[in-house]
Amino acid sequence: MVTTPTRILMLRHGQSEWNAMGRWQGQADIELTDLGYEQARRATEKLGMFDAVASSDLLRARTTATIIAEGLGIGLLDPDIRLRETHVGEWQGLTHDQIERDWPGYLSAHKRPPGFENDESIVARVTEALHDLAQQFPGGEVLCIAHAGLIRVMRRAHRVSDTRIANLGGCHFVIRPWQETSIEVGELVDLFEHGELGEEL
Repeated sequence: MVTTPTRILMLRHGQSEWNAMGRWQGQADIELTDLGYEQARRATEKLGMFDAVASSDLLRARTTATIIAEGLGIGLLDPDIRLRETHVGEWQGLTHDQIERDWPGYLSAHKRPPGFENDESIVARVTEALHDLAQQFPGGEVLCIAHAGLIRVMRRAHRVSDTRIANLGGCHFVIRPWQETSIEVGELVDLFEHGELGEEL
């Protein structure tokens, strides 16, 4: 039995068109901006080597993963629907101001509309995806391009600091499937210094 943990670096995709507009995306399939493409290309200069690159099936994550995998010469795994962003229900496509107008006080009180996916659903599907990657690459290192919402929910679930995740920011997950507490959440990673390659939303 392999007892070396699998390390998975999960990063948020490059800037999308709705990031630039300040709109909540959820599972809407939105393309990268020109800045997002440049962030993905520049990420290859800052990343080491991995055994494989995994990603959500949503375009903004898949495109980011494809650019990085090609730039590093690493195999790209089939897209994984379990790594999709949180389904944000009624808030999809809305700006912060529109949410505040129609659901006053919800954001500051951390309340969500009825159609918003709950944290338990997110943790279950992401944990399953991470365990599958650990089984596929025991003792290996995998890069995973996903979404800020997922990363934040997983960090909260494992009682580590919850903070804003910039484009191409994220953290490591150390997977030890043979242990009862199988996932350890590492420190935050941010590939670009504040203001480098523009402001990310």
